[in-house]
Amino acid sequence: MSLRTVISPSRYVQGAGAIRRLGEYLAPIGARPVVVADDLVWGMVGHDVETSLKSAGLPVRRETFRGLPSAAEVDRIAGVLQETGADVAVAVGGGSAIDTVKAAGHLAGIRWANCPTVASTDAPCSALSVIYTENGEFEEYRFFPRNPDLVLVDSQVVANAPVELLAAGVGDALATWLEARATAQSNSTTMAGGLPTVTGTALAKLSWEVLWDNALQAVDAVRDSQVTPAVEKVIEANTLLSGLGFESGGLAAAHAVHNGLTAVAATHGLAHGQKVNIGSIAQLVLEGAPSGEVRDFVEFTTRVGLPTTLTEVGLRSDDHDSLRAVADAATAEGETIHAMPFEVHSRDVASALASIERFATRVRREAKLPDPVPYLAHA
Repeated sequence: MSLRTVISPSRYVQGAGAIRRLGEYLAPIGARPVVVADDLVWGMVGHDVETSLKSAGLPVRRETFRGLPSAAEVDRIAGVLQETGADVAVAVGGGSAIDTVKAAGHLAGIRWANCPTVASTDAPCSALSVIYTENGEFEEYRFFPRNPDLVLVDSQVVANAPVELLAAGVGDALATWLEARATAQSNSTTMAGGLPTVTGTALAKLSWEVLWDNALQAVDAVRDSQVTPAVEKVIEANTLLSGLGFESGGLAAAHAVHNGLTAVAATHGLAHGQKVNIGSIAQLVLEGAPSGEVRDFVEFTTRVGLPTTLTEVGLRSDDHDSLRAVADAATAEGETIHAMPFEVHSRDVASALASIERFATRVRREAKLPDPVPYLAHA
């Protein structure tokens, strides 16, 4: 008999100014940390991280992250961790740095901690990494025997980041409930390695509810770099609730479509959550969800600032070759789309994606929202 399971990080800390206490929370985990961050992130928070580590009596050693969670970058960081004798790897940055450090920490046989500077993905809390090819295409999921020992989020740092990144996190997190309810229906295995629990599914639904109540207000606050109760709730929903919900609740079509979208070069400049949002709409279409439910989702996520049409992710509904490439990758053997409570074939995904354009554009016009702008116009 398959077992049900919930997994989670050992400690989650969130609040304005939290980064200044990073050393305090790291000290019980390890005495020889190596911090991994890219130059942009280090320029913004490096001083606070250094001061925090020194005040806790910890050495300051930073390794530069090169921007892509590829197998080669994971191996390089793992080598640095081993050469320096580090006993805890600390990711400071976004989902790419975090996924790289989790995988590298595992290879090096040491503990790891995450300090996300954005709330753009649910990567910080999980015991898995998404690995990409050097060209930016999805390659594999890597699963680890434990979750991070610490996840520390400074709400002010998140509020200082571009608002598009918070919006992308909302896109990633909204998919959590759509996928968890599908996984619960099919009683499929989750990313935690067991059947879904009531707890995992409930946390996924709570993430959805918090976002529908707070996301628009939070996005407006972050446009002015303000931390409000709505911002705190959305950061928690994007990071902790969605992290627990996707991992112990299950993934389904939305993230599989995201992975498929990475097979098309035109989408590579988009944030993870932006592509996931297209996957969520595709999943609703595949489910035959009531028109009102799809309409509400398109309108809400457009207002949040997420793409809801193919145009906005660099595709066209009449580009059959690209849509077929996306659909083939999304339905590859082992993909999470097979956790849907019915069979899904490549042609089904291609049709669902092609159908989004007209419907979403009409919804936007009826709601007096802007027409889609081609993705390249943003680049």
